Amino acid sequence: MESGTGAGWTGLPRALLTLRRLVLVVTLVPLAVAAAAVLLPLAGPGWAALAALPPLALTAWGWWLLERNWRSWRYAERADDLLISRGVLWRETTVVPYGRMQLVEVMSGPLARRFGLASVQLHTAAAASDARIPGVLPEEASRLRERLTELGQARSAGL
Repeated sequence: MESGTGAGWTGLPRALLTLRRLVLVVTLVPLAVAAAAVLLPLAGPGWAALAALPPLALTAWGWWLLERNWRSWRYAERADDLLISRGVLWRETTVVPYGRMQLVEVMSGPLARRFGLASVQLHTAAAASDARIPGVLPEEASRLRERLTELGQARSAGL
């Protein structure tokens, strides 16, 4: 819980971290293998290993960064608004008043569905204040959509 907000924070499921790490490995490890395979017959095993090193180092660094990023994402439902917090070095907290919500979308691509995840996209009157919550469980995404839509209609009716 972050001081001063009075909110109970909810983190994102670990499946999102697993999905992002899978994409990282599937992207960079074949690059390392291809670089080594090209240089092996041309320059020998030493140069081939050296060519594979940068993509493999990027994979290791990305593995660590993805976890830090995943841990930084969280959201909290309060009485009058929804808070979304993210970021490690540059912390960003978005406050979306329920009365300003115009549309709540739930999206899930093929990989996200395979990992049992969905994203919630919140649209408000100001385009710059649109917010999203990536990688929540589909049941939670549906619950959020229903609750936020209901609260948005109730709060906007009072404006």
